[in-house]
Amino acid sequence: MKPILLQGHERSITQIKYNREGDLLFSVAKDTVANVWYSVNGERLGTYNGHTGAVWCVDCDWDTKNVLTGSADNSCRLWDCETGKQLALLNTNSAVRTCGFDFSGNIIMFSTDKQMGYQCYLNFFDLRDPQQIEDNQPYLSIPCNDAKITSAVWGPLGEFVNAGHENGEINQFSAKSGEILKKAKEHSRQINDIQTSVDLTMFISASKDNTAKLFDSTSLEHIKTFKTERPVNSAAISPIMDHVVMGGGQEAMEVTTTSTRIGKFEARFFHAAYEEEFGRVKGHFGPINCVAFHPDGKSYSSGGEDGYVRIHYFDPQYFDFELEA
Repeated sequence: MKPILLQGHERSITQIKYNREGDLLFSVAKDTVANVWYSVNGERLGTYNGHTGAVWCVDCDWDTKNVLTGSADNSCRLWDCETGKQLALLNTNSAVRTCGFDFSGNIIMFSTDKQMGYQCYLNFFDLRDPQQIEDNQPYLSIPCNDAKITSAVWGPLGEFVNAGHENGEINQFSAKSGEILKKAKEHSRQINDIQTSVDLTMFISASKDNTAKLFDSTSLEHIKTFKTERPVNSAAISPIMDHVVMGGGQEAMEVTTTSTRIGKFEARFFHAAYEEEFGRVKGHFGPINCVAFHPDGKSYSSGGEDGYVRIHYFDPQYFDFELEA
């Protein structure tokens, strides 16, 4: 089946996210808009307008009521998913790099960049307390002195957040006390993306050191490593099979000097247990910035530096990949 091409952004895609049921796909890019699409046919449902800078991250809560976006305009915004109305605006001192709802949808976390003399912070807000939103006062704010957070996800039960840093470290921060519960340093360079498995027991980290690694969410035990010969921008775990998909490419600034064939802009499939690559899917005219599996495991999406989001369908039983552009 031919991939569905979603053309709703003018600049490169920064993140894509399915909701829990998988009927909606959210995409954000460096062009200030957040889009929401029907994943089944690629029809655009609407946009969330309000940001004035590149949007770095997006998340949707468990029952698809609210959407959270974080942007380089120094704000994190909460939207009503259905109407596109802005429910809350949280101003920060620097760009918001990563954001997420916990399992209940009541508590949000987001991290800010270390820039313009400001520290990198991991902030926690309780949406049940309107006073926190009004005063822009998080109930917990954790400073990260060493290296800034580049990607973060909630652990199971919403007790802690696993955060990847630009020096390759992964830290587990308690959402109650703010202390570092565990540390892992398996990557040698910046972590670009962290995504959890569907049951939240594992997560996969994608790094500039040309690898993606699988970890246990609670113990931060390193389980598997998937090696490639170029930086990995994003990786996702299949919800139904022992498979992971990875997207990457060279640095954006080196892309113009190579042809698409050498540029290797395919999504790559690895077996999660054997760490072996078994499939590649071509498509993007530039590095893949983010990948995501549909919650039913029968399709996946990728967002590229070329500004397109592509939804690819396959039968996971046979993995009869159509390697067409």
